[in-house]
Amino acid sequence: MKKLEDYVLSIPDFPEPGIIFRDVTSVIGDADGLKLAIDTMQDLVKDLDIDVIVGPESRGFIFGMPIAYNLHKPFVLIRKKGKLPRETVEKSYDLEYGQATIEMHKDSIKPGQKVLIVDDLIATGGTTEAMIDLIEELGGEVVGVVVMIELAGLKGRERIKNYRLDAAITYEGK
Repeated sequence: MKKLEDYVLSIPDFPEPGIIFRDVTSVIGDADGLKLAIDTMQDLVKDLDIDVIVGPESRGFIFGMPIAYNLHKPFVLIRKKGKLPRETVEKSYDLEYGQATIEMHKDSIKPGQKVLIVDDLIATGGTTEAMIDLIEELGGEVVGVVVMIELAGLKGRERIKNYRLDAAITYEGK
């Protein structure tokens, strides 16, 4: 039986020399790999009391939606600025080469709701930290973050150290 790591392709020198890109499209492009990823991530958070699941554009949608469906929980989208039609809250954060802004509907999280963030990967933790800020601004309580891949060498876990982080796969390098 294949392990989840067996479905992840490692692409050397992408997007630049010295970087090993961990390709999740090879996981979702295989029915067994996709099922294993969803089941593994869901199992990691089975002990959490969750009211709502949040996932960022676009791969957070891929992994978060099936978990929300399986647990019979609502799913909330976090999108890039300008993609949502109703009143939103937004958060800007730094990227390696610039800045990004994410947003969510202002009425998507109710005060006191227990929120699980689902994403494909955590690297430096900037996007995750911005999502946490948005959720808490709306009065939600982040009870956990679950990702398929953690790039431990980029220290994203340290950036969100006050929150529970579960990863299906951890790569020690960058």
